Amino acid sequence: MPPLLSVKNLSIGFGSAPPVVAGVNFAVNAGETLALVGESGSGKTLSCRSILRILPGAAQMRSGEIEFGTGASRADLLKLGQKQIRAVRGDAISMIFQEPMRSLSPLHRIGNQVSEVLTLHRDMSAANAKRDVLATFERVGFADPERAFRAYPFEMSGGMRQRAMIAMAMVAKPELLIADEPTTALDVTTQAQVLGLMKDLQRDTGMAMILVTHDLGVVANMADQVVVMSKGHVMESGPAKAVLGAPGHGYTQKLFAAAPMIPTVAEPSPPVVDDDLILELKNVSKTYTVRAGGWRENKLVHACRDVSLKLQRGTTLAVVGESGSGKTTCARIALGAEIPDTGSEVLFRAGSNSNPVCVNDLTRSQKIDFQRQAQMVFQDPYSSLSPRMRVQEALTEPMEIHCIGNRTERRDKAAEMLRWVGLKPDMLKRYPHAFSGGQRQRLSIARALTLNPELLVCDEPTSALDVSVQEQILTLLERIRDGMGLSYLFISHDLAVVARIADEVAVMRQGMVVEQAPPDTLFYAPRHPYTKALIAAQPEPDMNRPIDLAQVALGAGSPTGWAEEFRFDGLDAPDLIQVEPGHKVRCHV
Repeated sequence: MPPLLSVKNLSIGFGSAPPVVAGVNFAVNAGETLALVGESGSGKTLSCRSILRILPGAAQMRSGEIEFGTGASRADLLKLGQKQIRAVRGDAISMIFQEPMRSLSPLHRIGNQVSEVLTLHRDMSAANAKRDVLATFERVGFADPERAFRAYPFEMSGGMRQRAMIAMAMVAKPELLIADEPTTALDVTTQAQVLGLMKDLQRDTGMAMILVTHDLGVVANMADQVVVMSKGHVMESGPAKAVLGAPGHGYTQKLFAAAPMIPTVAEPSPPVVDDDLILELKNVSKTYTVRAGGWRENKLVHACRDVSLKLQRGTTLAVVGESGSGKTTCARIALGAEIPDTGSEVLFRAGSNSNPVCVNDLTRSQKIDFQRQAQMVFQDPYSSLSPRMRVQEALTEPMEIHCIGNRTERRDKAAEMLRWVGLKPDMLKRYPHAFSGGQRQRLSIARALTLNPELLVCDEPTSALDVSVQEQILTLLERIRDGMGLSYLFISHDLAVVARIADEVAVMRQGMVVEQAPPDTLFYAPRHPYTKALIAAQPEPDMNRPIDLAQVALGAGSPTGWAEEFRFDGLDAPDLIQVEPGHKVRCHV
């Protein structure tokens, strides 16, 4: 019996340049999951888009056959007419795109967008389509399907928007689902739940799935077959157990070596001594007032509550947690970009023997001086650099603002910073669009370093990067920290990344620190159910260690369902207490 989908000798190019996808072959059977693995630019997404014939206008299909279907309905998708291929898209073959915010219309309600699939392909009435959509919404995990149906995309979190995209792809019960990096932008706990959901839907409907990813941990939890791609060519392919168990190609081995792993340790490490603090947050809280509209009472949102953190000079303090946990709010307060609630205090010490200054009480001139010593590296390397400024202008702008040096000295400093981050000074005349994601993140780090700061706040600096590029950026940050004597406040949701770079870890959930300890202690002997959920949700490239969805659901669920030692309701949370030297847990005594 032939496979449901066969891609043979696929080649795609642009203009007169060599092909960006060359001689690619793969096949997927009904009920099977095929993982296309590789870094950005390897040709994974182009190969999948060619199946639905939604390639960019400038792309050329230079060769290949894409056969789909069973029995008499089997056909070469590349030879179908426009009307015939439109009937296939969204019906027999559905696709989940990588960025749900860009894939969903901001002007239309979620329910209407998902219903459109049924009205177009099933000729359903609006009432019947809504009934099926609500049932699918309940299936993909929406607590209130009616509310989700009426909501606009901007009213949902990233995880909820991704669930809506899954519902849109699944509502017509397709034979083949193409999932393009469906969990890249999600927190690890949300990612685990979404992967579990996709496996359940696949088991119930018998559909085939093509999973596009660069994360070998996701592959180990989902795939039956694996195809590894690099620079448009297939490097290795075969059953998942064989490829993951004993990778044969050097490129696949490189991907494994770059994948971050939560370490297995034999004993806890000693706590960090706080005898030379550069930054200290004392009882920091931040409350926002959200206007409800009409006669309804305004709502108070507690972004962070009673957060106390200490950063030792020359070390890295990591703050981890899912979206909405208050990590970035704490970072912005630490930099003076947000004003905390009354009673909060942020202390900064520029030098080892200098007196602390209260960041939230600085005058304008004092704040400018503070900003020279505390800089930030942002999450998205694509939006943190102006597309209209050359690299030289982007790197010299902070020095111009702070009146440091003359034009020649600023240019020399910018060139020196490029060398520090592993780039060449002759790149100064280029624009950001000429660089890859990893190179742009290096430029963002170089820009932050031009003022010779003492403190660097890194807000998810590797979350949008491939594993090999992520490894390069982490190595770079470690080298800069040790070479320049910097201190890092490192914001992340990825415990494997944190295990690599942090000296101290604070785990946040719903605005509160629930556990704090050195990484070895935290991973070796986690106490809090939410910390255990984060560790259980971390996908590992080992088919014998699947994600523990039961543990994830328990820790990431409501605090009222936790063990009695940690349980609480509403805002009445227990105190953060020290259970052993250097190890704090929010629990009842």
